[in-house]
Amino acid sequence: MYNQISPFIFDCTTCPTRCDGLSKNNYQFENDVNYSDQYEQKIIDHINSLEGYVAFKTTEPGFPDIQIINQKEQTISYLEVKAQQRTFMAVGKVLPFSGLTPSETIALNLSDLVRYIDLQDKLGLKISILWVLSNRACMVKPNETLYFFQKLDMLKNIYNDEKDKRRFKRASGEGDVVDGLHKGVTVNYHFSLRELDRWASPL
Repeated sequence: MYNQISPFIFDCTTCPTRCDGLSKNNYQFENDVNYSDQYEQKIIDHINSLEGYVAFKTTEPGFPDIQIINQKEQTISYLEVKAQQRTFMAVGKVLPFSGLTPSETIALNLSDLVRYIDLQDKLGLKISILWVLSNRACMVKPNETLYFFQKLDMLKNIYNDEKDKRRFKRASGEGDVVDGLHKGVTVNYHFSLRELDRWASPL
């Protein structure tokens, strides 16, 4: 049904359920936040079911979403959760030197990436990013979600190697403004699912 060329790479031109690449300038910031929050809590609950770890929402401004401590109440890591519901169908056109295809591409707010790299470098924090992938029919079944993660050190190396070849700034649109304030993210940095690890723990 779906023509898979290699891991995470599918031929979008022959796809029977092609993703809608038209944003129509409609970016629903609040919906994205609510969706991410649901999975944050699921991930917190899962970590707390494991012996020896306690996870909770971070209280420090500007830090990743989840703080994880051990039984001695020592912080062992931070985890940022990113919900990926849309597929960047135009990645080959707008980022021609990225080497990325739509089916493999995931995004991270550039401001978050740069801030977390700075926090890690200055404070020695251990940070990982976890993506919740859905609505990508070639690899995600209906009503299913897949989870992928990577340590910030690895993402930093990719960022330093690829530079602006994977950076994209979109125009602002409907839904970016909430209560008179512009909150939607317009500058993203892009990675490949091939560069991440699969998190297979059931939620």
